[in-house]
Amino acid sequence: MTVPDLDLLLSGIVGSTAYGLAHEGSDVDRLGVFAAPTEALHGLHRPRESHVGTAPDRTLHEAAKWCRLALSGNPTAMELVWLPDELYEVRTPLGDELIGIRASFLGARRVRDAYLGYATQQFRRLVGRSEGPVAPGTRERTAKHARHLKRLCHQGLELYGTGRLTVRVEDPQEYRDFGERVAEDASAAQPLLRYYETAFDQTRSALPDRADEAPAEAWLLRVRAHFYAPEAALSR
Repeated sequence: MTVPDLDLLLSGIVGSTAYGLAHEGSDVDRLGVFAAPTEALHGLHRPRESHVGTAPDRTLHEAAKWCRLALSGNPTAMELVWLPDELYEVRTPLGDELIGIRASFLGARRVRDAYLGYATQQFRRLVGRSEGPVAPGTRERTAKHARHLKRLCHQGLELYGTGRLTVRVEDPQEYRDFGERVAEDASAAQPLLRYYETAFDQTRSALPDRADEAPAEAWLLRVRAHFYAPEAALSR
């Protein structure tokens, strides 16, 4: 993907490679945060907030949008600031600041709702696919969605209970075996989902009830100040 003139603040490899679940032929997914020129935010037409492309597979969110996603508990956005160091490909001082305030984006209710909600969506896909006609690649897609269901449940409970997120799974083979069982019978995923729903109910969260927006707001103001070019604005 060619995206000109984007100021990347933080970017890294996410998805199955980051989780340790990649196999031969897996795509390498990248996620990043960029800053739009501050003066561009004040015109009649606001700049695009996201750029998504393939070859390579990469999703880039403008700084404010990424913050909104993270504050909502979005699991995909959240993993960017919890990656192992070796998976970062762009890491600027402002990106390091974002990693430094990652805990402030977390609120107990939104983390629970987001992670269990995404896992439930994966389960519905599994069931819906099992009830329809069998298309080429169905088994592989079902196993993949099952792995992600298990990962979302495990990571969500960890984040909810400890305030920390481990992106790389501890036992990849356990996830692969689970994916194969669910590919044989989609209903095999239901006990795991029910187990984690109960586990969330019985776990005392280490997180505050609500995320603290103040650090994100202060960080965004620093980003806007850094990328403000008044002479460029006046010359247009």
